Amino acid sequence: MVWGYQPAPMRALFSPRRPFDPARLPFFYGWVIVAVSTLGVIMSIPGQTMGVSVFTDWLITETGLTRLGLANAYLAGTLTSGLLLPFGGTLLDRWGARALVVLCSFGLGLTLVLMSQVDRLIHALGGAEIVAFAALVLCFVLLRFSGQGMLTMVSRTMLGKWFERRRGLVAGLSGLFVAFGFASAPLALSWGIDRAGFRGAWLALALVVGVGMSLVGWLFYRDNPEECDLCMDGDARGAEAARRASGESPEPEPDLTRAQAVRTLPFWTVTLALAFQALLITAVTFHIVDIGALAGLDRAHVVALFLPIAVISTAVGFLAGWAADRVPMRALVLVMMLGQGLGVACAAWLREPAFFWLTALGLGISGGLFGPISTVALPRFFGRLHLGSIAGIQMMAIVIGSALGPSLLALSKSFTGQYADGLYLGCILPLSGLVLALVTKDPRPAPLTLAGRPRHQRPG
Repeated sequence: MVWGYQPAPMRALFSPRRPFDPARLPFFYGWVIVAVSTLGVIMSIPGQTMGVSVFTDWLITETGLTRLGLANAYLAGTLTSGLLLPFGGTLLDRWGARALVVLCSFGLGLTLVLMSQVDRLIHALGGAEIVAFAALVLCFVLLRFSGQGMLTMVSRTMLGKWFERRRGLVAGLSGLFVAFGFASAPLALSWGIDRAGFRGAWLALALVVGVGMSLVGWLFYRDNPEECDLCMDGDARGAEAARRASGESPEPEPDLTRAQAVRTLPFWTVTLALAFQALLITAVTFHIVDIGALAGLDRAHVVALFLPIAVISTAVGFLAGWAADRVPMRALVLVMMLGQGLGVACAAWLREPAFFWLTALGLGISGGLFGPISTVALPRFFGRLHLGSIAGIQMMAIVIGSALGPSLLALSKSFTGQYADGLYLGCILPLSGLVLALVTKDPRPAPLTLAGRPRHQRPG
C-alpha cells in the first residue's frame, strides 16, 4: 500500500521514528493512538458549537450584533470553512495526520487569540455593524476550519487506520471520553468565563490547544501502522492473511477513491445522518440559553441539561462502539435517528420536567452514536488509502449542516417569536435519515472480533 507524499523538510521533521520508534515499544502503539486521537477530538471543542455557544451572549454584547446577525456570521464562516475541507482531506492523504495536527492545532490557538480581541479590533476599525459582521465571519472561518473541521477529521481518520477488527471497540473507548467531554464542555467553559471573563477563557484555551496539542501531536501522532513497520490491530505480518484464507476473517477492505465512494448510497446514508445531527444539535446548542429563557428557565438551569446528556452519551458511545464490530452500520444509524428526533422534538417543551429529561435522553443517544459511526463507517466501507479525501467530503457536509442550524432556528424565532415551530420542522430530517437507513444495505459486513488475542510483534 502506498501512502501520502511529504516534501523533504517535512519528512525529516515528521519522520515516524522521531523522537522515538513506535515499533520498538513493548506494546502495540495503536493504543497510544487511541489516547492521543481522543485528546485531539476533545481539543477541537473551542471550534465546535458547544465551545462557541457559551460565548454568544458576550459576543452579542461586545460587538453590537443582533442574535440573528451573529447567527448569520456563524453561518457564513462555517459554510466557507466547510467548502475548504475537501482540500484539507486531500492534504491529509498527502502529508499525513502528524503534520496536519500540528498545523491545525497551532492555527486554532492563534484563532482563539484573535477571538479574544475581536471586539477591540472591531472598535478600532470604527465599530460599524458591517465591520463587526465581516470580522466575525473571518474568525468563524478560521475557528471552524481548524477546530471542528481539520482537528476532528485528522484525529478520527488516523484512529480508523490503526485498527480493523477492533475498530468499533476503540471507537467506543474513545467515545467514552469524547462524548463526556463534548457534553460537559459548556459547563466547564461557563465556569472558566465566570472566573476569568470571556477574554481570559479564550486566551487560556489558546495556550492549551495552540501549544499543548501541537506538542502532543508532534510527539505521538502517527498516520498509519505501516509507516511504523507495524500491522493493524497489532498483528504479526501474515496473520491476517492466514485468518482470511481460513475463512475466519472477511475479505480485505476495498480501497475506493473519493469519486467512487460518493457515488454509493451507503456513503450518503451515513454522511447525511451525521450532517443532520450536526445541523440540529448545533441549532439547539447555539440557542439553548435563549430556548430556556423563553421556557422560563434561567441560564444555570438550562446549561445543567448538558450534564445528563454527557452521562448518557458516554454510556451509549461505548456500547455503540462494541456493537459496531458486530451489527450492520445501518442499525446504529437507525437508533441515532430515533434519538435525534426524540431530543429535538422534546426541546420545544423544556419547561416540563419530563420533556427536559427526554431531551437529555434523545440528545445523549444521538450524540453518543456520532463518534463510533463517524470513525468506523468510512474505513470499513471504502478502505484506508483515500480515507482523508473521502472524509473531507463527509466533514464538509457535517460542517455545512452545523452552519445552517443556528441561522435556520434563529429565523424561525424571528418569524414566530419562539423556537417550537423550527424544532418541529427539524424533525423531518431524522425521519428522512430513518428512511434512508431502512433502504440501505451495508456494502461490507462488520468484522466480528475473533476468539483469541492477537499478539503484538514487529512485522517480518
